[in-house]
Amino acid sequence: MAFGAWESVRRYAGAIALAGLLGVFGQPAAAQKSGGILRIYHRDSPSSLSIHEEATFSVVVPAMGIFNNLVVFNPHIKQNSLDDIVPDLAESWSWNEDGTALTFKLRQGVKWHDGKPFTAADVKCTWDLLQGKAKEKLRLNAREAWWQNLDEVTADNDFQTTFHMKQRQPAFPTMLASGFTPVYPCHVSPAQMRQHPVGTGPFRFVEYKPNQFIKVARNPDYWKPGRPYLDGVEYTIIPNRSTAILAFIAGQFDMTFPYEVSIPLLHDVKNQMPQAICEVVALHDAPNVVVNPQHPPFDKMELRRAMALSLDRQAFINILGEGQGDIGTAMLPGPEGLWSMPKEMMQKLPGYSPDITKSREEARKIMQGLGYGPDHHLAVKLSSRNIPVYRDTATIFMDQLKEIWIDAELDLVETALWVPKLVRGDFQLAQSFVGSALDDPDQTFFEDYACKSNRNYAHYCNPEIEKLIQQESMETDREKRKQLTWDIDRRLQEDVVRPIFYHRRAGTCWRPEVKGVDLQVNSMFNNWRMEDIWLDR
Repeated sequence: MAFGAWESVRRYAGAIALAGLLGVFGQPAAAQKSGGILRIYHRDSPSSLSIHEEATFSVVVPAMGIFNNLVVFNPHIKQNSLDDIVPDLAESWSWNEDGTALTFKLRQGVKWHDGKPFTAADVKCTWDLLQGKAKEKLRLNAREAWWQNLDEVTADNDFQTTFHMKQRQPAFPTMLASGFTPVYPCHVSPAQMRQHPVGTGPFRFVEYKPNQFIKVARNPDYWKPGRPYLDGVEYTIIPNRSTAILAFIAGQFDMTFPYEVSIPLLHDVKNQMPQAICEVVALHDAPNVVVNPQHPPFDKMELRRAMALSLDRQAFINILGEGQGDIGTAMLPGPEGLWSMPKEMMQKLPGYSPDITKSREEARKIMQGLGYGPDHHLAVKLSSRNIPVYRDTATIFMDQLKEIWIDAELDLVETALWVPKLVRGDFQLAQSFVGSALDDPDQTFFEDYACKSNRNYAHYCNPEIEKLIQQESMETDREKRKQLTWDIDRRLQEDVVRPIFYHRRAGTCWRPEVKGVDLQVNSMFNNWRMEDIWLDR
């Protein structure tokens, strides 16, 4: 089959029925218990639960279980890849001969939570909405850039749909498999989806009270027999991380908010609750600084280079992760990342040399050449989202900028206002995170660096890079594509578009009676359906 090893996926479709009889991939069905409410604390209040309009993990975790995708990454394989995509609302799929049309055979008998049938029309409506072709519009189309190579989606009949591409894009199914890519119903407006989302997933939306809680309940008509095991999931909103951890230790919650347990706090959990099960994994979630070149003096390449040279990346890792973290570029470092730049190439980039003293000496010479020095500091404003993981990182970055006579004032922004502020370009410097939904170059480059992307917060546009991005996206040979990816990534770092501080590692903890938790290692966004989790109480 052209453009991918899809036979394994087709075989997997046949295994779904067997899984229903044997439980989760070979475990006896009797091993799982049904019932109970999973209690999780939540780190903040998202502005809505409409996944397509939001850009934060804070929405994906509580909302992913409300929906289904056409396809998903196999939830029981830790490293997401193109070869491990499995059916969801689609039973099977195939490319045409030249790789420009991707046709899906859809599952029959699926119902939306309000009882209406799911059909190919819903798939077409979803992507018409995402491409701006629908009569109603999204308030914010957070991943509009993902679909720039998509020409149109057709409903061939009630249970077949085809994605027609402008040019071949072998990795396109990875975007469909992301937790950010559910199918929406035709008959429900975008406005309603923000406040009362309707899906086909294992859980139905119950209630959301900002700053209090989010509740979802078991869908009794879910199309997967026997799923979900839980009666529901309740997310209690506790913005203070230490308060939330203490509540978990005290037994008020069954699980921490995913990846919200820092390495220092992990020690507290294990000391005070040794029976807790905790896993630390690499996150495709990299702290970085977004530079707005529209705001002088950051329109000067020399100043941006000086800032990059001032960074001590290992210090971020040592302070925030007690040594756990990875130095990398735009793509997730290996071994978890499939597209990571070789270390010897990376260390030649500005600010990546292990000799921090030498790099900062070079940075200070640049600053003096621009008229700054010990008696003439540059004052800037650094915007940051007002949650702990952002604030802590921003504080260290501000301290490092002082080494080259840049004094930053911190501007804290609430979650609901954060992404709109970035999209507007209403900042001078922004300490942000590249929370990549996929470990794939198409997602990273199209979303964060393509000229027309509304998520290209730096408003960076380089025609040469744009051509290379299109070239890597069309490439069917994975080794050649990797070489192109490294070249693009190298040029982005040399242009100091969005300097990456480091790639985080963080923990998730749960009580021993919580079973069936599978954490994935190269994306934090793609495995929160919650349909396989059960409680041994």
